[in-house]
Amino acid sequence: MLTLPEYPWDAMAPYLEKAQRHPEGVVNLSIGTPVDPTPEVIQAALTAAADAPGYPTTHGTRTLRESISAWFARRRGVTGLDPEHILPTVGSKELVAWLPTLLGLGARAGAGAADVVLRPLVAYPTYDIGAQIAGATPLATDDPLGLDEETLQRVKLIWINSPSNPTGAVAGVEWMRQVVALARRIGAVVASDECYAELPWEVAGDDVPSVLDPRVCGVHPETGEPDHRGLLAVYSASKQSNIAGYRAAFAAGCPELIHGLINTRKHAGMIVPAPIQAALTAALDDDAHVAAQREVYRRRRALLVPALEAAGLQIEKSHAGLYLWCRAAGPQGTAPAARSAEDTWALVEQMAQRGILVGPGVFYGEQGNGYIRVALTATDERIAAAAQRLTA
Repeated sequence: MLTLPEYPWDAMAPYLEKAQRHPEGVVNLSIGTPVDPTPEVIQAALTAAADAPGYPTTHGTRTLRESISAWFARRRGVTGLDPEHILPTVGSKELVAWLPTLLGLGARAGAGAADVVLRPLVAYPTYDIGAQIAGATPLATDDPLGLDEETLQRVKLIWINSPSNPTGAVAGVEWMRQVVALARRIGAVVASDECYAELPWEVAGDDVPSVLDPRVCGVHPETGEPDHRGLLAVYSASKQSNIAGYRAAFAAGCPELIHGLINTRKHAGMIVPAPIQAALTAALDDDAHVAAQREVYRRRRALLVPALEAAGLQIEKSHAGLYLWCRAAGPQGTAPAARSAEDTWALVEQMAQRGILVGPGVFYGEQGNGYIRVALTATDERIAAAAQRLTA
């Protein structure tokens, strides 16, 4: 039986109980689950596809994959993406958790050490869990280029997350190019988690590059097309389209990797239901509802940022995405490493006393000590209530 860490969010129970005792009710800004209605165009597509007596295909319908390809060209600057090189997934978390296993990573017989999976210093915890499920070794670093050669030769998967969960930081083209070049030199896969790409706030030109962008991946020396060898872009429509409950996501990129994933997932029965494939097609074909939802989050963010600052919190990075990455404001130059996990829980406690539930930074790695993550995913009324409590 696998032995994994206890699910971290279970530790939030006493803070939720305290926040719920607030006379005006709890404002839950801890987990980034959408609360706004699923757009009608998506609901209608789901309903129309409800009569689905046969098995869907693991690779997904051609219609869906063509919509994903068109979306990449229209929204992500990735042109000419072959629909054959696209794979729908049962939400993005499923792929994150199982990708190391699906790639065949783990302990190497006779090699003396397990494969290494790199992830950012402050990161979504499922990157580590996926490595542990596979029997690989997770390693946290924001500087893959600075690792020693002995370690690099064990690295088989590099996770990029831009915009970042939880910090909202956005990676630049040049840094991503260097990571791709490194991965190709050592024979590693680069998987880029890009689930918050449609939510840029303080990004010049709203430029959130994909790993499949030709500026990042370069051009294939033989075909002259964008070179997607060894690269996977991972995306979810949950946040942009309010369909977290649909578990609708996809991966795209390297032909060989996609082919291998499809074959393995056929054996394992990892298939997106047919009605969900139809709903995801509708979601990606319609940009209007995404633009409208983006403005809803922009408005909520504009309320929360000054309120958090008025309450003595300093917001760091948070240039994109659904979260504000905060710490107690202190003297200029205070080093993040000097803060502790106790600082995180003290902030969680202080917010709970105001009836506001937030995410502890320590859930995202040791470098999250002293921070909290504040989500924008609450109704306008609850966001306004949180802002009022913070500034009172």
